[in-house]
Amino acid sequence: MSRLIFLFAVAAAVYWLLKSYSKQPTKKDETFNAEDMVRCSKCGVHLPKSESILAGGEFFCSEAHRLENAEGKK
Repeated sequence: MSRLIFLFAVAAAVYWLLKSYSKQPTKKDETFNAEDMVRCSKCGVHLPKSESILAGGEFFCSEAHRLENAEGKK
């Protein structure tokens, strides 16, 4: 009787392992796109590159910080 229970447990474990390896990735996993992050040259805050302002080879979080940096270099 104990051998029968043992064989059933082994078969269940093998079935569970095969089922977990055969799962397909979900649509949520396929649609995630990471974006590069950049640091504002004025205040140091990190933001997505698409939301930043590029001026003179530096990234800024807002137009005000870009202008402050430009005035400071004059």
